[in-house]
Amino acid sequence: MRARLVFSLPLLLAVPASAHEAVSPVDRLIHEQMLVLDTHLDTPMLFERPGWQFDERHEYAWDLSQVDLPRMAEGGLDGGFFVIYTPQGELTPEGYRKARDAALMRAMAIQRVMAANGDKIALATTAADAERLDKMGKRIAYQSIENSYPLGEDLSLLETFYKFGVRMAGPVHSKNNQFADSTTDTPRWNGLSPLGKEWVKEMNRLGMVVDGSHSSDAALEQLIELSATPVILSHSGPRALYDHPRNVPDALMRKLAASGGVMQMNSLFLGAGDSSDERSAIEDRQAKWLDLTPAERRQLVADKAALDARQRSNEADFETYMKSLLYAIEVMGVDHVGLGADWDGGGGLAGIEDIAALPRITARLRKAGYSDADIEKIWSGNVLRLLRQAEAHAQGRSRSE
Repeated sequence: MRARLVFSLPLLLAVPASAHEAVSPVDRLIHEQMLVLDTHLDTPMLFERPGWQFDERHEYAWDLSQVDLPRMAEGGLDGGFFVIYTPQGELTPEGYRKARDAALMRAMAIQRVMAANGDKIALATTAADAERLDKMGKRIAYQSIENSYPLGEDLSLLETFYKFGVRMAGPVHSKNNQFADSTTDTPRWNGLSPLGKEWVKEMNRLGMVVDGSHSSDAALEQLIELSATPVILSHSGPRALYDHPRNVPDALMRKLAASGGVMQMNSLFLGAGDSSDERSAIEDRQAKWLDLTPAERRQLVADKAALDARQRSNEADFETYMKSLLYAIEVMGVDHVGLGADWDGGGGLAGIEDIAALPRITARLRKAGYSDADIEKIWSGNVLRLLRQAEAHAQGRSRSE
C-alpha cells in the first residue's frame, strides 16, 4: 500500500519551485492523503511520439507534455481518465472506417503503455477499482472516448470499446457529427440527432458515463433529460466568467447539478490565448524537442522566453482558474464539481503548467474554507459516484432482462 502520510525529502526536493509556491507542508500532506483524479488526460496522444516515454520525467517548458508517471507522483495525481481522442472527419463510410481504426489503435496504445508500467499503474473499469488500486500502491487508469465519431453509425462498436475498458464517452467534439451538434459549430440537429438519442440509450445500457463536454447547449440539455444516469462534463467551465461557447451558462450548470451531474473544471477557455503565428511556430518546435540538438534546444528556450516576455501565452492564470472553480462550486454545490483540466490537450496555465502543481489547488480550497472531505469529493468522490450510478443502472437492467 502506498504511504499517504509521509512525503520523502527527495521527492519534495524534486518538485519544481513553482509547484511549491503557496503550498504549506500540511497542505501538501493532506493533498497526498486524498484520492486525486482528473477526468480528461489527453496524454495517450504522446504514447506514440518517437522517444517519449511515460515513465520518464519531462519538462513542460521543453516539450509541452504535462503528464507522466514521475510528475503524477510529484503532484499527487493518483490517476484519471486517459482519453481516446479522434479528430472530426467526413461523415462518410470511409471517414468512419479511418476514424474507427485510429481509435482502436489509440485504445491499444493505452493498453500497451499501462501494461509496460504495470508495477506503477493499472487499468480500472469500476468505481471500486480506484480504492483497490490505490491500496495496492498503484496509479489508476480509466479510459474515455472524446468524440464518438469513430463509431460511425454502428452503435455495437460502443460495446467493443466497453470491452477494451472504456467507461466514459462524449458524442461530439469541435464539429457537428452523426450524433450531435457541437458547441463550436452551426446547429444541424438542434441538439442530438435521432442516432444520438439511441447512443444515449446504449451508453446507459452498458453502464458508461455520458460526457457532455463539447456538446451544444441544446444537446447537453437533451443529454441531461434523456440519460438514465447523471451526465458529466469532463472538461468544461463557466460561461459567466468568460464568454466562450465551450463554457456552460449558469442555467445549464444548475440543471446539471439538479439532475445529479458533475462539471469538471477545465483550464482552457478561461481567457484569451496567444494564437499568433510566432507562438504556433514555437509550439511546433517544442513538440519536436526530442529530435533537437543541444544547440537547437538552447535556442528554443531563449526564443520562447523572449516571446513570453513580450506576450503571455494566455491572459488566464492560476488565479483565474481558482476563481472559475470557486464560482462553479458556488453555482452548483460542492457535490457537483470536479477537476478535468485538459492536460496534454491544450490545458495548463501560468502557475499551474503541469500536474506537479496540483497541490496548489488543494491548498487554495482549504484556504477558502472547504473541508478536507469536500475537497476529496471534488478531486474524486463526485466522479466515482457517477461511475457507481452508471454501473448500478446497467446491472439493474441486466437482471431485469
